[in-house]
Amino acid sequence: MARRTILFASNIDDPAPWKALFARERPDIEFRIWPDMGDPQDITHALIWRIPNGVLALLKNLKAIFSLGAGIDQIIVDPEFPKDIPLFRLVDAGLREQMTEYALYGVLHWHRRMGDYARQQGAAEWRMHPAVHPSQRLVGVMGLGVFGTDIARKLASMGFRVSGWSRTRKIIHGVDSFVGEKEFRTFLGQSEILINVLPLTSDTRGILSSELFAHLPGGGALVHLGRGGHLVDSDLVAALDEGQLDWAMLDVFPNEPLPRDSPLWAHPKAFVTPHVAAQPVSDAAERLMLENFNKFDRGEEPTGRVDLRVGY
Repeated sequence: MARRTILFASNIDDPAPWKALFARERPDIEFRIWPDMGDPQDITHALIWRIPNGVLALLKNLKAIFSLGAGIDQIIVDPEFPKDIPLFRLVDAGLREQMTEYALYGVLHWHRRMGDYARQQGAAEWRMHPAVHPSQRLVGVMGLGVFGTDIARKLASMGFRVSGWSRTRKIIHGVDSFVGEKEFRTFLGQSEILINVLPLTSDTRGILSSELFAHLPGGGALVHLGRGGHLVDSDLVAALDEGQLDWAMLDVFPNEPLPRDSPLWAHPKAFVTPHVAAQPVSDAAERLMLENFNKFDRGEEPTGRVDLRVGY
């Protein structure tokens, strides 16, 4: 069997534990770390989060590309991305549970008016607000893949009235399913709390815009943990200022890190987190990646294959 060589490239992941894992479990594999990739013709597999545009196209013997996270838009944005090479994304490794925790926190924070109580604490003001039962709260989940489905199920089990919007019809207990453009406005109209976990595609880029916000029930909330390219941040600021949205919890942005002069940092109705809704748990991510690599090596189908026609 021809020798296999992995190229590892990430601006956020420490390569040391990955290299140690492959050295221990697959000593037959050579492990190289960008930018020290040596002869590009040696590279047969790529484990990457980010890599400069054009580099993948230089790897003429590349057999497979594995994303080190759930997202792949930072990879396929490369105009020279080799579309004939299989691309796999990290499907779980602790990501699903974290995404669900983040979404539930956002929903409960607004549902239980914790922001109001925090402001009252600052003013030493003792005042109760009327309780709202979850069955009276409309929650919409945009995107019903692995993450969105788990979020929707958990919210439904807590008694919230949950709707989901996706490309194809889904059957999820306790969740009303909406599909496509024709049903989108109806879905938005019953999304007092809107959760975005869509993939980023040409159809969903910029979807969180003034046009969308205008079709939401006034004075609701947004929990955005999809992809940065979904958000038109100036439109969001306007929606918050005008009261179309009462509150937004935001984890991803069009430009990251979020520029220091962004009005979202200091906006009283915005809760900003630095792209931490779901971070691969180191050991679980490494093990899952090794398992996927071994499956591909044996001619089996790894989990998380990306369909480039739809973008996820």
